[in-house]
Amino acid sequence: MACELPAASGVPLSRWSSAELAREAIGRGIVEQISGVTVWRWLSQDAIKPWQHRSWIFPRDPLFAERAGPILDLYAGYWQGERLHPGDYVVCADEKPSIQARKRIAATRPARRGEARKVEHEYERMGALCYLAAWDARGARIFDRCAPKDGIEPFDTLVDQFMSQHPYTRAQRVFLIVDNGSAHRGKRSIDRLQGAWPNLTVWCTLPSTPPGSTRPRSTSPSSNARSSPPTTSPTSTPSSSTSWPSAAATSRSPRRWPLDLR
Repeated sequence: MACELPAASGVPLSRWSSAELAREAIGRGIVEQISGVTVWRWLSQDAIKPWQHRSWIFPRDPLFAERAGPILDLYAGYWQGERLHPGDYVVCADEKPSIQARKRIAATRPARRGEARKVEHEYERMGALCYLAAWDARGARIFDRCAPKDGIEPFDTLVDQFMSQHPYTRAQRVFLIVDNGSAHRGKRSIDRLQGAWPNLTVWCTLPSTPPGSTRPRSTSPSSNARSSPPTTSPTSTPSSSTSWPSAAATSRSPRRWPLDLR
C-alpha cells in the first residue's frame, strides 16, 4: 500500500504520510489499530519513504542514453572506456541570465546579545545581471562571475578565468561540458574555445551529427528563411582527422550508469 500512489486508492493526497497510511490501513481493515509512528518505523526498516519525492524528467530523445553516456562517464572519471589521467580535469559550465539585482534601502544590522540580525525588507531594483559559473566536477572548485548580459564575450571570460590558472593551464586535458546555449554551441564555438586553449576538449549536450557533417537544411523557401546554422559534433582538437568515438567505444560492459527509460 505504501508503494502505491494515493490516487489509486481514491485518497486526495499527492503523497502518503505515515499518519495517512495508518488511517488507510485501518480503513481497509488491514489492522484494527495502528499508529503513524509504528508505520514510520516499519517502513524505515525497509527503506521505504513514500512521503519523500524526487523531481524527474522523462527522456524524450530515443538516443538519450547514447548521448548522455559520455558525459556521465566523464563525471565518473572515465573517457572512451579508460580511467582519466590524474592530469585530466572535468569542468561543467553554464550561465543564468536575467537575475534581478536588488539593493536593500538600509544596511543589514549584525546580531547582538538577545537580538537577531536585522535585514531590511524593502529594496530597490538595480536591473538584471547574468550569473556565469564553472564547476570542477572532480576537484570540487567553483569559478563564477557576474556580467551585464550573457553572450560569447562573458562566457569566454569565464573560461579564461579558470583556464589561465593552475592546474588547468598546464593540465594534460580539460574536458568542458556545456549545454546548447547560444554562446557555446556548434562547431564555430568549439573551434573558438579549443583554438584559444589547445588542451581544452569541449563536449556539448546538443544532439549532434557525425564529425565533419552538417545538419540537412530544408530547400523550401519558407524554411530557408528560418533555418539555423548547421551544427557539427565536437572534436577533441580542431582537426578534421580526429574521429569522435561511437557509442560502443564510450560504453563499458556493464555500463556504470544504467538509465531507466521507461
